[in-house]
Amino acid sequence: MNLTPKEIVEFLDDYVIGQKNAKKIIAIALRNRYRRMQLSKELQDDITPKNILMIGSTGVGKTEIARRLAKMMGFPFVKVEASKYTEVGFVGRDVESMVRDLANAALTLVKNEQREKNQEKIDEFIENKILEKLLPPLPKGISEEKQNEYANSLEKMRAKLKDGKLDESVIEVEISQSMFDTNPNLPPEMGAMQDIVKVIGVGSKKVKKEMKIKDAKNALQSEASEKILDMESIKSEALKRAENEGIIFIDEIDKVAVSSSNSSRQDPSKEGVQRDLLPIVEGSSVQTKIGTLKTDHILFIAAGAFHLSKPSDLIPELQGRFPLRVELDSLDDKALYAILTRPKNSLLKQYEQLLATEKVRLEFKDEAILKIAQIASKANEQMQDIGARRLHTVIEKLLEDLSFEADLHAGKDFVIDEAMVEEKLGSIIEDKDLARYIL
Repeated sequence: MNLTPKEIVEFLDDYVIGQKNAKKIIAIALRNRYRRMQLSKELQDDITPKNILMIGSTGVGKTEIARRLAKMMGFPFVKVEASKYTEVGFVGRDVESMVRDLANAALTLVKNEQREKNQEKIDEFIENKILEKLLPPLPKGISEEKQNEYANSLEKMRAKLKDGKLDESVIEVEISQSMFDTNPNLPPEMGAMQDIVKVIGVGSKKVKKEMKIKDAKNALQSEASEKILDMESIKSEALKRAENEGIIFIDEIDKVAVSSSNSSRQDPSKEGVQRDLLPIVEGSSVQTKIGTLKTDHILFIAAGAFHLSKPSDLIPELQGRFPLRVELDSLDDKALYAILTRPKNSLLKQYEQLLATEKVRLEFKDEAILKIAQIASKANEQMQDIGARRLHTVIEKLLEDLSFEADLHAGKDFVIDEAMVEEKLGSIIEDKDLARYIL
């Protein structure tokens, strides 16, 4: 998607409040990806992405910015936690798994796009498969009259099938079942083995199952996709997308930083994780289910709160691979108020729609919203700052009783005003010990 940095920031403003500097830097980084692809192949190879280090407390919008952008622009995107790669003995393999995850994300993205483009052909394939079960083909040598009767019956049956009138009918379908289907806990690195098995046909068998036609439509989607879609070209496109447009968001990068002020408790495995990250961030080749994926042009965005450490506690080589740094602002009551009112699918709208399913109509007065924001801000000050996530806790507590008894209030209107907020939450926030456990 060809968007200017300003357009990217405008899009983000609908979902993430504030953090102008962070949005600006990431918007430029994404635009540079588009600019790079317009250059000659020789120059493209020399221009590497400027990786970003985002510094800020939890709940201020770090992950949301990256996630929204990737979704909007159709980029392969994965989010991983650096802290999960601290297990000694499995570090090297685990760190590479983030690249394999990106390959899977790219494959799913391209496959879904192609499936959407070819949905009519896929639906037709599934229809014909089901119709073969409902009306088996006529044997050869049948008279023309019988053939015409069969054709008329087939079209009537097709019309019923399309209208959903046969959804509850039961048929026997033959579906492929791999030996891998019975073991969902296999590690990601077995993906390549699964592909080999699929190609040579070992460990995969056809299984006959009786099911309703509405379920058979879903069960046959995979087979239909394999018959209709060109999987080799899909893999090739996915590999290209992952290499040139892929984004890996590494959260909690501060958890693998080794604080110089606490040298007596240094964990050697943390530095090991950083050193294993280096070749991937610098540019290396990783074997994935879609082929050998080069990481040279993947955009890495690392993020962390850095409460107990600082960016300079990362090893110098890794610091150098994240040249762009942005510090995100903490959220005050004004920012929290904006978060409650401005986003398209704000938290208040979510609660209104949830209770509307029980025929309960909620209305939040403006002064009540401001009071909620103030209480959340005060709770963040008194305890650990968890940013906008505090709003979930506060509103959940505020609406706890109403949500529990919603079925008893069907058809009623409820106005949430400042007095109600004060009544429900005022005494809690004033008692620091109580607030620590509840909010």
